[in-house]
Amino acid sequence: MPKTKLQNIIFTLLMALVMVYAMICYNIALDKGGLSNEVFLLAFHELVIMWPVAVILELFVVEKLAQKLAFRIISPESAEPIFVILAISSMTVCLMCPMMSLIATVLFKNPGSEIIAAWFQTTVMNFPMALFWQIFFAGPCVRFVFRMLFRKQLAEEFE
Repeated sequence: MPKTKLQNIIFTLLMALVMVYAMICYNIALDKGGLSNEVFLLAFHELVIMWPVAVILELFVVEKLAQKLAFRIISPESAEPIFVILAISSMTVCLMCPMMSLIATVLFKNPGSEIIAAWFQTTVMNFPMALFWQIFFAGPCVRFVFRMLFRKQLAEEFE
């Protein structure tokens, strides 16, 4: 959807913010045994660390690889745009979830010698939520906001 490098950076910043904040809230709620209003505030402490990490990973590692993997499954030229979006989004979650789970495990879970087990458990717990959140909430919401921000530039392309 982004057409320029600046648009891509803004899109990545928005998507990473929405995904990371939701996943931090989810993990804190799991740790506390349930969701409470406090979780939404506690998440900001981790957000300042995890959001920049996610943006850097996405821009420099995951973005091209996710597209490459998605385009092995689906042809971007012949497929409906929604299927291209779903394929890229799914591959992005498949790559980002284990990476971000590893970083979160090391930084926030104090796993000690159980780092592999803790990382695996964190990834397994996070993956369904990350995929669900990406496909049904974060992706559509961020794409809507992005289209509103760049309404004029995107409209000019189709004229």
